[in-house]
Amino acid sequence: MKMNEDFLSSMQEAMHLLRTAGPLEATAAIQRALRGRDGSAERAAPEPPVDAHHALGRLRVDALDGSQSARARATEAFVRPHVARQADVEDRGHFSALAYVNDAGQRDYKLYVPSGYRGAPLPLIVMLHGCTQDADDFAAGTRMNTFAERHDCLVAYPIQSKRANPSGCWNWFKPGHQQRERGEPSLIAGITRDVIANHSVDPARVYVAGLSAGGAMAAVMIHTYPELYAAAGIHSGLPYRCAHDVPSALAAMKGAVGARRGQGADGHDGATVPKRPLIVFHGDADTTVHPSNGSELVRAFSASTSPVTERLDRPGRACTRRRLTAANGIDAEYWIIHGAPHAWAGGSVRGTYTDATGPDASAEMVRFFLAHPRHLE
Repeated sequence: MKMNEDFLSSMQEAMHLLRTAGPLEATAAIQRALRGRDGSAERAAPEPPVDAHHALGRLRVDALDGSQSARARATEAFVRPHVARQADVEDRGHFSALAYVNDAGQRDYKLYVPSGYRGAPLPLIVMLHGCTQDADDFAAGTRMNTFAERHDCLVAYPIQSKRANPSGCWNWFKPGHQQRERGEPSLIAGITRDVIANHSVDPARVYVAGLSAGGAMAAVMIHTYPELYAAAGIHSGLPYRCAHDVPSALAAMKGAVGARRGQGADGHDGATVPKRPLIVFHGDADTTVHPSNGSELVRAFSASTSPVTERLDRPGRACTRRRLTAANGIDAEYWIIHGAPHAWAGGSVRGTYTDATGPDASAEMVRFFLAHPRHLE
């Protein structure tokens, strides 16, 4: 992205909004500008992040000084590190737009191929965005492409169609999208197989992760395709088959335990023995998806043979990590982030629904994934 006149104009607009409308509107303007490319028309930005005030950083302080020099200093202080980080990743690797079609329909997706790709089999991480997000937004917010570049991983970002859900949510709560080889699970699995077929992917190191509705769909994927994915990461999500329609989904999001574990159309319920390793993140101040959903996600690991609970006091938000090993030997980690809202922990302000003050969920997920390859039968 070039620092052209349109971009600088957008920064001035953000300054004005900060003084007149408030930090939410100013942050949204900044995010729109950062997504622009060489002054081209921008798409509409998704909703601002839950904790939008942290996105302003030093921009807030200098913006209160109305001088032109102060505005220039604030713009440079905020923009330069974000532009540099983006160029550092995207100029080295390749981020391309693709599409996949099967009997269930079509979904676009984006694929990041790291600069270190030379044909040797690499891990693949499939990232499922939350409501109102898309691949670019989710990649920017999670910074997963940066970690893919660092660790030589491919990253695929399936994109939910607005025709399938006007808010861009994955339909994790509908029975037709909770079964293998049907609906959205078949499309996400198809995208995964498409990447495997067209790139050199290590079949023992294929993983799925998601945020919110995407986290709920990641739970669906790890249950319905355990032969495809080695492990899953779920951030601020919900358990497999905890809902069967919109009312039960809303109840589950509010923490209604009675709505959980309904039986699906294929006769199987969600309360199964763990099939694959799982890492879960959830803020205990999340008012969108109740924190009890995080506990419910690891309930199947409650027969852990040697649970370990650690209080991690790091810069930013404190958190508690529980390390579990189920009776059948499957590992899990459950990160409770204290005071955190409904947002990706440790994410970048360039994306929506991020909490920069939290532990780095992307880094921890990659660490967990690479430590848990699937044993090929």
